[in-house]
Amino acid sequence: MIEEPKWRAKRGLSARLKRAAELARTRGGNARGALTILLASDSRLKALNTTFRGKDKATNVLSFPARRGDYLGDVAIAYGVTDKEARASRKSFADHATHLAVHGVLHLLGYDHETARAARVMEPLETAILSELGVADPYAGKAA
Repeated sequence: MIEEPKWRAKRGLSARLKRAAELARTRGGNARGALTILLASDSRLKALNTTFRGKDKATNVLSFPARRGDYLGDVAIAYGVTDKEARASRKSFADHATHLAVHGVLHLLGYDHETARAARVMEPLETAILSELGVADPYAGKAA
């Protein structure tokens, strides 16, 4: 679902994010669950972050697990934050958005990175999925 018009200017990105989400879903252990990705503005993510996490700031990606039936939940990605982070890390917008989609879907499946132990499970899975999609390891050079 595209809510922020700036996302539409990124030709082919919607299809790429759909592929990334499908791959994350299957590699993450759920071959059948449906989900929604909202491509939104920073102000929308700020409102969601404030309402659901008590943090009054925009963030790059949020995941909302549904925990009902075969619907996994929703992932929301902020355009401006994604763009700013991509530029700061010298990555393409498409590669960074793809990473955020994979990251968000893995959260829907119960993966997290709140502890070092959990991150040692989630991050290599993200990296493997992204590699299949032709995206470089986003954690390369990260301090252990």
